[in-house]
Amino acid sequence: MTVPAQASASLQEKQKHFWHDEILRLLPIRSQFVLSGNIRDIFIVNNGLVPALDALWARLKERGYKFMAVYDRSDGLSLSYVDSQFRAQVDALLGGGKDVSLDRLPQIIRNVATSRELRGALVIDYASRLMQNGEPYSEHAANLFVSSEKYANTAAAIFVKDVDAVPLYNPVIWLVNRDNDLPSWLTLDSELIASIIIPRPDFQDREQAASQLLGQFEGGASATPAEKSRFASEFATLTEGLTLRGMFSVAMLAKKEKIFLTDVDDAVRNYKVGISESPWKKPYLRDKVREAGASICKRVKGQERAVTKSLDILIRSIMGMTGAQSRTAGGKPRGVLFFAGPTGVGKTELAKSITETLFGDDRAYIRFDMSEFSQEHSDARLLGAPPGYVGYEAGGELTKAVRSRPFSVLLFDEIEKAHPRILDKFLQILEDGRLTDGQGQTVYFSESVIIFTSNLGIYINAPDGSRVQNVKPGDPYETVEKNVNDAIGHHFKFVLNRPEILNRIGDNVVVFNFITPDVSQKIFDGMFDNVLARVKEEHGITLQIDEDLRSKIRSTATADLSNGGRGIGNRIESLFVEPLARALFERNITSGTNLIISDWAETPAGYKLVLT
Repeated sequence: MTVPAQASASLQEKQKHFWHDEILRLLPIRSQFVLSGNIRDIFIVNNGLVPALDALWARLKERGYKFMAVYDRSDGLSLSYVDSQFRAQVDALLGGGKDVSLDRLPQIIRNVATSRELRGALVIDYASRLMQNGEPYSEHAANLFVSSEKYANTAAAIFVKDVDAVPLYNPVIWLVNRDNDLPSWLTLDSELIASIIIPRPDFQDREQAASQLLGQFEGGASATPAEKSRFASEFATLTEGLTLRGMFSVAMLAKKEKIFLTDVDDAVRNYKVGISESPWKKPYLRDKVREAGASICKRVKGQERAVTKSLDILIRSIMGMTGAQSRTAGGKPRGVLFFAGPTGVGKTELAKSITETLFGDDRAYIRFDMSEFSQEHSDARLLGAPPGYVGYEAGGELTKAVRSRPFSVLLFDEIEKAHPRILDKFLQILEDGRLTDGQGQTVYFSESVIIFTSNLGIYINAPDGSRVQNVKPGDPYETVEKNVNDAIGHHFKFVLNRPEILNRIGDNVVVFNFITPDVSQKIFDGMFDNVLARVKEEHGITLQIDEDLRSKIRSTATADLSNGGRGIGNRIESLFVEPLARALFERNITSGTNLIISDWAETPAGYKLVLT
């Protein structure tokens, strides 16, 4: 896995990682080490990327160690790290052969830890697997841990003349997944056992690794120093949260698919979401969005400003300009929209229209009704239950959906109804474009469009605690937009005490206006025609209606616009669809019949209409 590269003296100096230095620093006073955390990563050593064991041996060898034996339950004892001239002496010390059972391991630990002839180390790899799922220790495992504690306290540091000014221990080094995988008393009761957590690589580590991996990209070998520096910085930023092993895999994918240095974002996306071709860069998508304005305005009537602003944000996403004001866009979602305004004015309809524009199907969005997440513990539904809890194996609804469809529109309806702790989960999504589920798997949102809807700002709490209208039908749009934005800001800053969420949404709040009387006429006509079309489709019956009678029904259905277009639809259902269904049900009408709605009126028993 070693990737050679040229490096300056200053870069070589930076290659000494904290955990390496910490082990070497503590060797005079610590006899055993427990390494956990990012132990399966690769690390920069001697101008190459190498596994943890190779990195560890390189540093121990620098300090005069002659061998490093490695034991795990699968392969037994191996001796890949040894100074060849001491091979026979080491074999005798370890008892020869690799078939070392768990019951023999304490003797091996004793031989290594107490040897005064050779400086060496014993690594117990996959030590988390010495016990089975937290079950009581076997007799051999219990004996191993007790013996290890004893040798930790009784072993002596070894002084090698002309090599070190101070004596050093022959350490036993445990590699575990988590620092609590070993018995707690083993580390807590001994000052001679040090626990070191290996962190994930920081920006500097990733930048150094990127400079060594650029040769795997097309054009990397011939890049100028300025291009190399820019690539290293961008690669390091795009891989925030990844290990160096993950960066290595990105580079190998780039080499296989011949991805150019300038398209490093494509390589990272390929690795994260598993799709090599980005729909966002397809020419047809630009054409669809360019022509979408008129068709969307036909579906979402009377909201031209909201449609225009939403499309502008969408165009910004397609052009890869989201977060362009920052050094790099990182892994943020492709687009974020916060739809706010009265109920029934087209917020969800616009989300559907955007989905159809992007994916050709308005049902392709992934919707979450946030009123179902009003309890703090309901985050387990989104992310999955933690290990040990019921439903852990099932995973989270949100994380599973995004993992299966990374290119998607995520609709979070009525976001203000979610528990504030649930909203905290969106901080990482909006900032870094990733989330870790209950199973520890990272899910990436970098290719998703996220849409929130909310009714915040329409009603506010008065000083006496009562609910009053903050905006009302007939207010100029500028007034509606300002008052709603002010109320949203107050809610996040002072009610939820989470201004950071609103800050990450930024200026992507899209305020919808009330349904005006002229727009309500258009909404009615569209819904009314849908009813006539449904009757013809379902029953083969053609209905006709006089314009005066249609106008009478329209006036009744649009008399109250407080509930927006949804309210108009509800009124049409009660005053027209129900009496129409009743009239058709009571008559045995065959397919192909033409009928006229000759009368419609409200009676004490409800609405009735006459078919002739």
